[in-house]
Amino acid sequence: MVVVVVKRGDVFLIDLSPTRGREIRKIRPCVVVSPDELNAHLQTYIVAPLSTGGHRYPFRVPCRFGGKAGHVILDQIRTVDRERLVRRRGKLTATTLQKVLGVLQHMFAP
Repeated sequence: MVVVVVKRGDVFLIDLSPTRGREIRKIRPCVVVSPDELNAHLQTYIVAPLSTGGHRYPFRVPCRFGGKAGHVILDQIRTVDRERLVRRRGKLTATTLQKVLGVLQHMFAP
């Protein structure tokens, strides 16, 4: 068995199905936003999907990944089990990751 080390900022293809309602579905790239301390000890990860479509909203961070422009969709964060990870696709830039973490802080801090 190969042990995959998952770090904050890593982008994985993740199988988000099954879903309900307006949740983002199918296999798509997602960025890991959970802290490395959690990632090292748990079998679940907090992730945010990436999308090349959609509209700009305050909780969507513009980014470029894989040569495409899109958004990190922070209004659709979710926790996924390790079994949903399909394969690693790369890592967000440090600048984009800092923007993502800043928006998350704004979302959850008073």
